[in-house]
Amino acid sequence: MTKGRQLSGPVIGRLGLINKWLLFVYGCLFFLFIYLPILLIMFYSFNSNPINMMILQDFTLDWYRSIFGLSTALTEDSLYVESTSQLMAALKNSLIVACSTTTIATILGTATAIGVHRYRFRLRQFYQALMFMPMLMPDIVLGIALLIFFVNFGMKLSLMTIIIGHLTFLISYVFIVVSARLAGTDTTLEEASADLGANEWVTFRRVTFPQILPGVVGGALLAFIISIDDIVITYFTAGVGSTTLPLFIYGMVRRGIKPEINAIATLMVLSSLIIASLGLYLRSRRR
Repeated sequence: MTKGRQLSGPVIGRLGLINKWLLFVYGCLFFLFIYLPILLIMFYSFNSNPINMMILQDFTLDWYRSIFGLSTALTEDSLYVESTSQLMAALKNSLIVACSTTTIATILGTATAIGVHRYRFRLRQFYQALMFMPMLMPDIVLGIALLIFFVNFGMKLSLMTIIIGHLTFLISYVFIVVSARLAGTDTTLEEASADLGANEWVTFRRVTFPQILPGVVGGALLAFIISIDDIVITYFTAGVGSTTLPLFIYGMVRRGIKPEINAIATLMVLSSLIIASLGLYLRSRRR
C-alpha cells in the first residue's frame, strides 16, 4: 500500500488563505444579515415620503421634529404620532421603570454575587443554578407566570408590577456580570487589608468595591438597556396608564408602519448603542 502524498508548503498556504477569505466573507454576510434591517430603519427615518416610506423623496428631519412636538413643514394629514404627550408619558414611564429596576437589581445582584463568591454554604451550586433560571426561561412563560401571581395576590397592574417583573430576571444579569468580575479579583489584597487592621466594611469600601466597580457599572448598564427595551414581560405586567415606550411603539405598529416609528426606533437604537459602548468600555477596564 502506498502512502498518501503530503501537501507541499505552498499548497497549505493557499488553502489557509482560502479559508481566511471564506471566514471573512461569512462574517461579513452574517453581520450584514443582522444589522441590515436596523440600517434600513435608520436610513428611511430621513425619508420625506409620508405615504410610502419605501419610495425615496427628499432628506428631512421633520419626523424627528414631530416626535418632540416641534414645528414642522409637514401637513397635519402627514403626521402620524397621535399625541406627543402620550409619547412623552410613555418615555417617562420607561425611564422610571429602567432607573428603578437598574438601581435595585444592581444592589441585590452585586450583594448576591459577593455572598456566593466569598462564602461556602450548603446547596451553593443549586443556588447558583437558580440564579440562571430567569435568563433561561422563555419571556412569555415568565410574563404569564408573573401575571397569574399578581392577579392571585390582588395586586393592581401598574408601574410597580412592571418593576417587580423586570427585577425577576435583571438581578440574574447583574449577578453573572459581577460574578465574572469577582473571579478575576486578587483576594490577597483583602487579606492584606485585614492584616493591617481594617474591618470588613473598610476592606469592602477601599479594596473590594474598587476592583469590581467596572463589573458593577457594566451590569447596571446592561440591566438598564434590557429594561428599557423589554416588551414581552412588560406587556403582561403593565396596567392602564403604565404604557412604556416599547408598548407605545408596538401599538403604533399594529396600525401600520408609519414614518415616525422609524425615527423613534433610530433614537432607541442610538441610545442603546451609546449605553452598551460605555458598559463595554467600563467592563474591560483594568485597575
